[in-house]
Amino acid sequence: MNNQYFKNLPDQNGCFGEFGGAYLPPSLIEHFKEITHSYLTISKSHRFISELRSIRKHFQGRPTPVYFAERLSNSLGGARIYLKREDLNHTGAHKLNHCMGEGLLAKYMGKKKLIAETGAGQHGVALATAAAYFGLECEIHMGEVDIAKEHPNVVRMKLLGAKVVPVTDGLRTLKEAVDSAFKAYLEDPETSMYCIGSVVGPHPFPMLVREFQRIVGIEAREQFFEMTGELPDNLVACVGGGSNAIGLFSAFLEDPCQIYGVEPSGRSMKPGDHSATMTLGRPGIIHGFKCYLLQDDQGQPSPVYSIASGLDYPGVGPEHSYLKDNGRVRYVTASDYECLEAFYLLSRTEGIIPALESAHAVAYALKLAQEKKYQSILVNLSGRGDKDIDFVSEKYGFSLEEMQTQFK
Repeated sequence: MNNQYFKNLPDQNGCFGEFGGAYLPPSLIEHFKEITHSYLTISKSHRFISELRSIRKHFQGRPTPVYFAERLSNSLGGARIYLKREDLNHTGAHKLNHCMGEGLLAKYMGKKKLIAETGAGQHGVALATAAAYFGLECEIHMGEVDIAKEHPNVVRMKLLGAKVVPVTDGLRTLKEAVDSAFKAYLEDPETSMYCIGSVVGPHPFPMLVREFQRIVGIEAREQFFEMTGELPDNLVACVGGGSNAIGLFSAFLEDPCQIYGVEPSGRSMKPGDHSATMTLGRPGIIHGFKCYLLQDDQGQPSPVYSIASGLDYPGVGPEHSYLKDNGRVRYVTASDYECLEAFYLLSRTEGIIPALESAHAVAYALKLAQEKKYQSILVNLSGRGDKDIDFVSEKYGFSLEEMQTQFK
């Protein structure tokens, strides 16, 4: 991969073309400049790099493997599906890749407390893990709807020592959790650090999170080539904010691979029934940055929905917005039904229970396999489904057949 891409994007203003930037209250401008300066200085030091590499190897269990899903592939008639097993990363998802980096940065900056939002709970668990590892306080803001859906992750956060703050405003999901966490950070930016959970937010976070997540693509590219002697024909990853996707895509942007980002079409494409930001959104500003945004006629963020709590966000990473406009990545959708179908199918054919977020990517890979027989498809399996099994089994049952009856 040509490193000039990463040196040039984002630019010095934190922009990817027209997207990104930092639209901040005056009181936070200097604090975000401090984070930018600290990251650009510390991340190049041997001490920081060595400590992060040691953490990845000895604490996180990296590298995670690339796995050929043979039984699933055989059932599809020719296409070869491979999984980048981020579900085997410590805490069960890709989120720890940037949370340990953010925690290490906070430690080097002398911060005492980590503050964040979470939707599905994986970012919350990962940040609570990082806080415990580095001996820092941790406060996680989570919508009441997601607290009910993702109870196992709420328990994990509390066991790890984090304070979980229920958010009762609005739809009580991810957007409101971001609003709440940002307000908490505004109260004490001197000693705390707001650790954004994806490649979203004001500069430098889309860059910072991308850099910590690039390890996914770097590993996957080397592993896939070692396994097959070639690069994958197709890459697929789910997109909410987009951290797992940019982590995988970043290593292949200059390779002859077709790249697909999958967002949730939910129950329907009616407003409030989906989170298909790239498909139906238009440029706008949310949470201090510019991106494609689902919005109403007044330019306010629209209500969103997804069966996967980590994908129900009206915005998306500014780099994804840039990659959509320049045509390098194609952004597509998968519905709740298709997601659940993939959830049960992968569980039964490969013994791997995926997170509902990741199941969106698997669902599109299944469709792609019908169109592109004899091609390879590398899916970023961004997380495991432990957090979702109670919700899915209670609402939809234990098999594909039981689930299908719920949609009749």
